[in-house]
This record gives sequence, C-alpha cells and structure tokens, in this order.
Amino acid sequence: MTGNTDSAEILCIGTEILLGNIVNTNSSVISRGLADIGINMFHHTVVGDNPQRLKDALDIAFSRNNIVVTTGGLGPTYDDLSKETIAEYFDVKLKLHEPSAQSIQSFFTKWNRQMTENNLKQAMMPEGCIVLENHNGTAPGAILEKDGKIAVMLPGPPREMTPMFEQQVLPYLKKRSQQVFRSHCVYFFGIGESALEAELRSDMEQMQNPTIAPYAKEGEVMLRVTASAHTADEAEALLKPAVEMLQKRFPQYIYGIDVDNLQTAVVNALAEKKLKVATAESCTGGYLSKRITEVAGSSAVFDCGVTSYANEIKESLLGVKNETLTQFGAVSAQTAQEMANGVRHISGADIGVSTTGIAGPDGGTDEKPVGLVYVGISSDWHNEVLELQLSRGYASEREFIRYLASSHALSAVLKAIKEYQ
Repeated sequence: MTGNTDSAEILCIGTEILLGNIVNTNSSVISRGLADIGINMFHHTVVGDNPQRLKDALDIAFSRNNIVVTTGGLGPTYDDLSKETIAEYFDVKLKLHEPSAQSIQSFFTKWNRQMTENNLKQAMMPEGCIVLENHNGTAPGAILEKDGKIAVMLPGPPREMTPMFEQQVLPYLKKRSQQVFRSHCVYFFGIGESALEAELRSDMEQMQNPTIAPYAKEGEVMLRVTASAHTADEAEALLKPAVEMLQKRFPQYIYGIDVDNLQTAVVNALAEKKLKVATAESCTGGYLSKRITEVAGSSAVFDCGVTSYANEIKESLLGVKNETLTQFGAVSAQTAQEMANGVRHISGADIGVSTTGIAGPDGGTDEKPVGLVYVGISSDWHNEVLELQLSRGYASEREFIRYLASSHALSAVLKAIKEYQ
C-alpha cells in the first residue's frame, strides 16, 4: 500500500482529438474514477499519432507522476503505435498474446467477417504486462509496471474504454491507495459565481477537508464539495455538515444535489408530489418542453406543450384576450400570465408555465429591448410573472437568451412545486 503518494496523468493519443474531429470524453470518465480512489490528478495531455512526440509526452508525464493512463492508439493500423512506443520506453519487447489473438479471431468469426493479418497487431503485448480484456471490441488493453512507473493503456472508443477502465483498471489501482475521495455537487440557479464565491470565500479559505470548489455553468453555478478519508463512510461523514451548511444558507438558490440538471430536478419534484406541468412558449420556441421531455420519466408529469409564436394562436388556442395583446403587446407580463392560465386550462395540468420575449437579434425597441423575457406561472396555489433582462450585450446571443429563459421557467416551476401543500 502506498498511501496517497500516487499521482496520475491522462495522456490521450490521437490526431483526430487535436484537430477537433472528435470530443474527448474519456478524460472526464478517468478523472472521476481516479479521484474516487484517492489518486491525485494534476495534468491532462493530448498528443497526436507520432512516436517521437508520444515519447516526449511520456517523458514529461512520468517526470511528474508515477502513473500514466493512455487512451487510443491500440488499433490495427500503421499509425496505432501506443503499445510499440510505450514498450520501447520501458525497454521491453512485444510478444504475441495467444488468448488475445484467439479472442480477436472469435470476434471476426462471430460476425462472419474476414480477419486481415494486421488485426493480429492488436494481440502483440508488452512482455510482463497485465492484459486487459476487451469485451466490447478487438483491442485489448494493458498495464505495464516497471521501476516504480505504471503505464495503463486503454482503447480510444468510449464504449470500449469505459468498461475496461471501470471493471479492470480501477480495482487494480484501488489496491494501491489508502485514501478514498468522495464528492457531492450542489447546484445553484439565480446567483452568479462571483456573488456566491464572495459569500463563501472565508469558509472556502478555512476549509481543508472537505473543500469547496465553484464551477460556472450556463446561467448556473455548481459547488463541488470534496472530502478524503480512509473509507467512503468516513468521507461521507465529513461531507454531510458542509452540504447542510450550504442548504441552510442558500435555500432559495439550490435546486438540487447530485442531480443531472435543472430539468431533471423539476421532473423529479413533480413526480414526488404527483403534479403535472404544461408549457406555453413563444420566444423559447419549444426549448422548455424539449428540456423537460428529454428526462426519462417525464411522460408521467408532462402532457402538453404549445409553441405559440403568432398572436392568432395565443388568442385562439391559449385564450389570450385580444385587448391584452392590443394594449400591452405579446411581450408583456399580462400576456405571459394569460398564456400560462390558458395552457393550464386546456391541458388540465396543475401548473402552467409560459415564456414570451425578444430573443433577437432583431425586434428590440427602447421600451422592449432584446433580452426582455416574461415567464408566467399559473396554478391554484401560486401565480407569478417574472420580468427578466437576459441580454449580456454579446454578439449572436439569441440561443443564450432562449436557453436562459427556459432555465428561469424551470426554476419558477420548481418554486411553485415547493410551495404546493
């Protein structure tokens, strides 16, 4: 057992990552897994399919860490050189691993495909390594340990990498660490990162275990509260009072803990209280209903969404009064309230929520500028209209305004749910 002295670096190999042709999701999976077993992570590196640059990257990575986890470069083609380069770095030879060769052959036989000779390249493994079986592809992985250094070689495709890492690599590395890291993510809406950090600065500076780190999202803030201990239960005991402190100080802003997103928090809260919501959208154009319905289980709490850009639809379908539109306009608190009332009436939902505004880039006036949005809430126990100015003066911010408007609508629904008795 080496205590908490282990540190690791992720080395993602592939020119396609550098060129932006694919998104590197492997690093986040590996980082979370290593953090959970107490292995420190200070660097992520991406390098193209070039042996010399890979050797240079290995030199740098091993100069500051004893563990390097690589992804990619284990395929059958000429530019897949991870194993060859790492074996050379460790001064070991490659040798045909018969069980891997048989597994690769079985894979092609199963799917009635002809195996070409270059596929056997994937079964050439560094001598003395631990071979990691690939149950979702043809390229086995490997763990090579020598002179206090550990190289973990994983395939690049996430559907192959993730199960191999979680089922084989983590148990191997876990045996080395006496520390366990646990985190809880506390999600906030309605308060900015700088304002939240200012409120918590003295606490964050004094806290050592657990620690609190802020992360800004699109219109939201997430605080990651992390503790380390010898066991998961001990870590959770350290986390509990810190999370409770945040809940006590910021109840009006916290929408969930360890929840995927704002819409998931809303769907879960609706389901818990057996309520239903319906949406009437103008400026968000269905964005709000899309976010709700992308959550599994939303069919139990959402029956109806109306996208009513035209005033005629606001009148004929949602029952917005013509005099309301004439006197106050489509972008107004009065119209937002009547839209929310109307969709609740036609759907039979417990809560109606509406959005109407000016997302831009055109259509704004001095009286009603781009970014002005109204969100209406209608229910038997809670009725409210929010007036929002969501423009930040950025170029091409239409999508930002629409997204943020839908977030405010979700937050308003969550507030109504909490007030339901």
